[in-house]
Amino acid sequence: MYFAALLARTEDGWVASDTELDDVETLSDLADLAREASPDEDTVLVLIEQEDAWFGVVRVDGEDDPRIYVSDAAAAARSSYGEILLTDELLGREPGDDDVLDALDLDGTEDGDADDDEDAADGGDAAAGAGEAVPHGPVGDAEVLDDLGLSEKELRSMSGDAVGEIAEALGASEVLETVR
Repeated sequence: MYFAALLARTEDGWVASDTELDDVETLSDLADLAREASPDEDTVLVLIEQEDAWFGVVRVDGEDDPRIYVSDAAAAARSSYGEILLTDELLGREPGDDDVLDALDLDGTEDGDADDDEDAADGGDAAAGAGEAVPHGPVGDAEVLDDLGLSEKELRSMSGDAVGEIAEALGASEVLETVR
C-alpha cells in the first residue's frame, strides 16, 4: 500500500495535501504537481512511501530542479511510483544511451536485442536492471532536508513510518495526519 502527500512550506507553516499519483508518469509531472501546490514558489516536499519497503522525498524549490532521495532503490524499482523517482541521473547512468543504440538499427540483426530494450523501456527498465544498475540501499541527495532540520544521518536511519518521522522532525506531523 502506498501513501503520498505534499507538504508545502508557507509563511504560516506547513500545509499538507493528500495527492493521487495515478496521472503522474514522469519526474517532471511530479515536479509540476508540487509547484501547483505552492503558487508562491515556496518549498514543497512530495513524500511517498510503500509500507515498510521504501520511501522517497522529492523537494521542489520554485523552478529549481527537483532534489530526490530514495531509501531503497532496488525496492523502489519494483514499484511504478518508485520508477518515477529513479531517473538515469539519480542512478548514475548516462541518459539516452538506449536511444542512441536504438536509433542506429544498422542491418536488422539487432531486432532481438532491440525488442528486449523496448520491453525494458516500456516499464520494466528499472526493475529489469535491478541486478546491475539499481543499487540496494539509498540513492539521491541525503542532504535534501538538512536546512529544514533533518540531517543526512537521521534521514538515512529512518525506517517503518518514515513519512511520519519526517513530518514530525519538520514540525508538520499534525497537518500530515489530517490527510492520512
